[in-house]
Amino acid sequence: MRSILPCLGLVVLCTAGHATDAPPVPFPTGYRDWHHVKTTVIEPGHPMYAAVGGINHTYANAEAMRGYRDGHFPDGATLVFDTVEAQEADHAVTEGQHKVIGVMTKDAQRYAATGGWGFENFDAGDPNRPVFGAKAATACFGCHDRPATRDHVYSRLRE
Repeated sequence: MRSILPCLGLVVLCTAGHATDAPPVPFPTGYRDWHHVKTTVIEPGHPMYAAVGGINHTYANAEAMRGYRDGHFPDGATLVFDTVEAQEADHAVTEGQHKVIGVMTKDAQRYAATGGWGFENFDAGDPNRPVFGAKAATACFGCHDRPATRDHVYSRLRE
């Protein structure tokens, strides 16, 4: 297999930014019932392999689906980048343990300093283990504030 994404859609674990007082991004309860946008496999050799290597599923709530369709994500849009270990056996790749759940949620007022998006990662998929905490508002924005994105989102709907 080869890496499908040149840059990750939701979980670019950059350390640019500084502590802010932005409100925390909540864990996305029930996200597996949302629209499945795509699946990507991040393999050894990818620059983000240590952080998000494995199988990555992207999910979008109804508001985020509107954003994918028209290129502008409305307030309330939430995207989830669900990363699990990739296990290979008997010529098959299957899912292992959770590594991280990355979340982007749109609220233009609350997250004005970061393009209207709030970011958080939850270690091992555990809602009680946020990674960024006080740095959540800016921890990923340095990577998501690039011309290659649509409204700061890298992922696209599968055709």
